[in-house]
Amino acid sequence: MPLPTLLIAGFQKAGTSSVYKYLEQHPQVCLGTVKEPNFLVSELTPEKIANNQAYYEKRTWRCSYENYLENFLECTNESAIGDGSVNCLFHYQTSIPRIQKYIPNTKIFVILRHPVERAFSDYLMHLRDEIDSKQTLPLVQQSPSSFQLQKGLYYESIKSFQDTFGTEQFRVYLYNDLCQDSIKMMKDIYNFIEVSTDFEPDTSQKYQTASIPKNSFINRLLRKQNPLKTVFSSTLGILLPEEKRQKIRSWLISANSQSKQSVSLSPEERQVLLDYYREDVLKLQDYLDRDLSAWLK
Repeated sequence: MPLPTLLIAGFQKAGTSSVYKYLEQHPQVCLGTVKEPNFLVSELTPEKIANNQAYYEKRTWRCSYENYLENFLECTNESAIGDGSVNCLFHYQTSIPRIQKYIPNTKIFVILRHPVERAFSDYLMHLRDEIDSKQTLPLVQQSPSSFQLQKGLYYESIKSFQDTFGTEQFRVYLYNDLCQDSIKMMKDIYNFIEVSTDFEPDTSQKYQTASIPKNSFINRLLRKQNPLKTVFSSTLGILLPEEKRQKIRSWLISANSQSKQSVSLSPEERQVLLDYYREDVLKLQDYLDRDLSAWLK
């Protein structure tokens, strides 16, 4: 049975959904039927998140090795097979041993974003999706041990991955690379995972961008399973192809979203978070030998 030869190990709210879609366009790449099976992250099992029904419903879980293999059954002739379980980086202490056991030769890459901006984008996502009330507290009111804040402490996880797999198997990209020249970054990824770099993806659309809905009721109708959405989708399914339906849904979501300018961190809040991440950013900067001074302001 085919197994992943590439793993997007992180990070949430750092452009990974867009990169996943751009990878999907490549004719030599096959991605699993579930974007984030999370088999490699032993912490994320239905039993351990049973008290968080909203989050459970949002994810499709593949917990056994047999189910994990089923995720890639349709990948038969492609050169690269991909898993998009972006939680692997944060849960590195258990994901690394499982990667070594099940897919030891896979190419692994991560995308890192300014930790304050990543945390704020994650915060907006939790507000939008109503995932977890603890994670929808204003960022500066959250415990330093909260997942939203800790996910931006990259140094230990990056060092562990790179020390384990080496630079030939593990690659770090920055969110700014994606924003400044997405085609260049995608071609570098294509080269890294050993598929043709002649292919040029359409990177004009961005996916899973952060926003807050104007109307919570309309947001639930559009994003969560409910009878009205089921009837509406079934009716449109008869009249319109999938691509058109997705465009209509995206337009409705966009129309119901507040502008980013209307929701932002105050300078004081931003400084609190910059101070929280400062030491980790400096250690990461030295380890990667990359200029991350923009993350200090």
